[in-house]
Amino acid sequence: MTNEDFMREAIRLSTDGVRSGRGGPFGCVVVRDGRVVGRGNNQVTSTCDPTAHAEIVAIRDACRALSTFQLADCTLYASCEPCPMCLSAIYWARIPSVYYGNSRQDAAEIGFDDDFIYGQIPLPPGERRVSMKPLLAGEARTAFTEWAGKPDKVRY
Repeated sequence: MTNEDFMREAIRLSTDGVRSGRGGPFGCVVVRDGRVVGRGNNQVTSTCDPTAHAEIVAIRDACRALSTFQLADCTLYASCEPCPMCLSAIYWARIPSVYYGNSRQDAAEIGFDDDFIYGQIPLPPGERRVSMKPLLAGEARTAFTEWAGKPDKVRY
């Protein structure tokens, strides 16, 4: 299969999601060694889960299928440029390559505008729209201290 074939599958998932009423117009596949190992379409409204974006669903599906939390040997095909949350998940999963169809500007034109979030990310926590205040940092540090000294930890 070609890159175009994989993108067409992501696009098919996006239209299937719209037509079935499961969520917004977004689809995604994760590919490893020339085969699809994860699929997802936007399921935000049908699952009442604001994190159920197509990329997140596909990454979760691929990780389950491959029994791993790192997809460093995979490629992601998304029907639209990933939002900040999905882009972060792509980095956390260590996916090295992404192809996308629609741009984030295309998404903004139909009501999916992530520019506000992109603008919030570089701000110091105290300047963000969402109120963020440190609380019980000393107590919270206990888990970090234990993690730092844990000899059998699985790094990710």
